Amino acid sequence: MDSRTDTDLEGQAWWKGLTSYHWFVFAMASMAWVFDCLDQQVFILARQDALKSLLPSTTESSIVTQYAAYSTSVFMIGWATGGLIFGAIGDRIGRARTLAITVLMYSLCTGLSAFSTGWVDFFIYRFITGMGVGGVFGLAVALVADSLPERSRTPALGLLQALSAIGNITAGLMSIVVGKLGAAGKIDPSSGWKIMFLFGALPAFLCVFIQWRLKEPEKWVKARQEGKLTGVKFGSYSELLGDAKWRTSAIGGLLLCIAGVVGVWGIGFFAPELINGVIELQMKKENPNVEPAVIKSAQSTFRGINGIIQNTGAFFGMLAFTYLCQRIGRKKAFAIGFVAAMGATILFFRTFNGQWSTIWLSGVMGFFQLALFAGFAVYLPELFPTRLRSTGTSFCYNVGRYVAATGPITLGELQKGLIPQGASAEVKLQAFRDACTYMSVFFLVGLIALAFLPETKDRPLPE
Repeated sequence: MDSRTDTDLEGQAWWKGLTSYHWFVFAMASMAWVFDCLDQQVFILARQDALKSLLPSTTESSIVTQYAAYSTSVFMIGWATGGLIFGAIGDRIGRARTLAITVLMYSLCTGLSAFSTGWVDFFIYRFITGMGVGGVFGLAVALVADSLPERSRTPALGLLQALSAIGNITAGLMSIVVGKLGAAGKIDPSSGWKIMFLFGALPAFLCVFIQWRLKEPEKWVKARQEGKLTGVKFGSYSELLGDAKWRTSAIGGLLLCIAGVVGVWGIGFFAPELINGVIELQMKKENPNVEPAVIKSAQSTFRGINGIIQNTGAFFGMLAFTYLCQRIGRKKAFAIGFVAAMGATILFFRTFNGQWSTIWLSGVMGFFQLALFAGFAVYLPELFPTRLRSTGTSFCYNVGRYVAATGPITLGELQKGLIPQGASAEVKLQAFRDACTYMSVFFLVGLIALAFLPETKDRPLPE
């Protein structure tokens, strides 16, 4: 075991002095979050095709898009519910054990989504998957924050969030493969979404490794023992919201996350729907008799490429945001980030035209939108004590999804309100662009939240 202190290692790279067990904890927490994001992205990329198959009575793209928005809202309500439940459980019985439960939950129900026979059971699987997904972030972040040395915490948490792009990129590669197999006649293009959901079940095997060697952080174990003697409650929402200090952090952090979550899940992650519409219009203009299967394969391939570019941008954006947090402080970094995210989102939805010359816009949007989430990983655990760290982090990151769940529905309703009766496909697509543009202003809510939150740069975790 490395006996050097943080003072001895001052000025050296953050990974210097980490033990093999520190790396094991970081790897397990990161894998849980990577696979979590893989399953999220599989849903984003496959939901349109899934619902087109599960709603056989309609071929109207706007109706399918509307149900895709509903399924996203159901998923996010499950996410918020799971975050509330498992965040508190993690503080009470331990981060490691609870993390295993949540990974198993989201993995199995992602796989079961492939066997849906209608939109109702698909929505049920989406809700339960969302519960598992919602629990992972707060648990993984709290586990790393409590296990790694103080000097390594910020960059490690930023990297953990950045690695989520690997899961998203993997989903994009899956979409490309499915599109190519469909184009080659190797699979039925209308059932490609099932293959993607089945692949998402694989992370269940990670649970074995989590339970095998992962231990609860010594900091949490010690605090838990002392708490039993003093009667201090762990994972208590009455403690979180009853104490003025933690209540201010919880509400401020909640508003901060709402801005980012609505921006990404209510707007940014509807890029595949824009791509579907643009590609279909282009192909029908070039060949009015083009086969639907050919269109579907082209859409799947382009969605996958777009996802890879978007999440490659996100990876570098999250690393950059982590660096910015360390250099100028958390609050200044967020202030810059929210304004930049709004601008990048508007730019993408106004100007993307389905040509390779504009695909880079997706990378720019991913860079600025997802960069904010590295800030959440770094900042939220710094706002709460050990006994409330998982609870507070999960509360901020997940409860806002109840609000964010209205984002996809609002987007769909706003889009419908902008479409005149009997409108052409081009007009409907333009209405979608306009709706996304108007909603992008929501990123600025994050600036309001910053007024109520403390600067935590160079401060130890509250205890």
